[in-house]
Amino acid sequence: MTGSTLVVAPSWVGDAVLSEPLIAALRRASTDRVIDVLAPPWCAPVYARMRGINSILENPVGHGELRLAERKRIAAELRPRSYELAIVLPNSFKSALIPWLARIPARRGYLGEGRRVLLTDARRRDRRLHTPLVERFLALADESLPPSPSNADGSGATPIASIPAPQLVADERNADSAMQALGLTGERPVAILCPGAEYGPAKRWPAEHFVTLGRRLAAAGHAVWLLGSPNDKAICAPIAAALPGAHDLSGRTDLGTAIDLLSRASIVITNDSGLMHAAAAVRRPLVALFGSSSPRYTPPLSPVARIARIDIECSPCFKRECPLGHFRCMRDLSPDLVYDLAGSAIPPP
Repeated sequence: MTGSTLVVAPSWVGDAVLSEPLIAALRRASTDRVIDVLAPPWCAPVYARMRGINSILENPVGHGELRLAERKRIAAELRPRSYELAIVLPNSFKSALIPWLARIPARRGYLGEGRRVLLTDARRRDRRLHTPLVERFLALADESLPPSPSNADGSGATPIASIPAPQLVADERNADSAMQALGLTGERPVAILCPGAEYGPAKRWPAEHFVTLGRRLAAAGHAVWLLGSPNDKAICAPIAAALPGAHDLSGRTDLGTAIDLLSRASIVITNDSGLMHAAAAVRRPLVALFGSSSPRYTPPLSPVARIARIDIECSPCFKRECPLGHFRCMRDLSPDLVYDLAGSAIPPP
């Protein structure tokens, strides 16, 4: 199908990164296809670093908000663009309202929250299969096929090596300007620590472990930067205070600049977060820390990524806070193990 396509973006930064293979597939299917993305403002910098997007349109309606009058206004502004197809990535009823109100003739997405009436191509997926999110998104590029995960290992999970990897293109000029403004140099290899995770505390490796690891990385000759959103400032500040010479950049950059700075890292140590997916998408060596969540659903897709997790029966629980109170999935994940994985992630010179 040629013509114009509107992609309704997810509300989470990591999910936005994982939608890039879908954008790439749409671009490959028709070189003259116009692809626009309707995205919340906090995800727009992710799409600004993807190839093949014509326009990024702002959706100011927050996650979980109805604001029907605002949705009608946005739909009215979209109608003159005469989109032929809308691909709705979030599963909520509300996320499918704008394409329906805009009278886009073909509206594709997965069933969820009773929204079948809003979609012309409403697809069902087997929730028993642990299909990675990136593959579920990618399947929506096809006009007929649902996701079909490989079951070679008996788990229903697709082998990570076979999943298309998202790619973001860092703005090198912006990275140079940011480094100058923030007093950063490239004289030593850079280790970036990302201690935050917007979803909740159960995804966050303990601060004392980041301190121990940061000291080892500094002793090995790395400059240590801490990266995160303004919400991560309270998490990053005490870690940076315990690491003489570390640069606490949390809350000092916008998301786009954070992605650009990630591209300068020699190694990234990160919780399961949007910055984890961004680091993988700019192809930096990284160690991803998993506790309450699972790398079977949202792994960092990169040949230079390593997964750090321990096997205990209550993990993954997918809770925002440890329901049992012991938090062993993260507390027992030792800095020594993570340091060794970091060494294996860095390619030889």
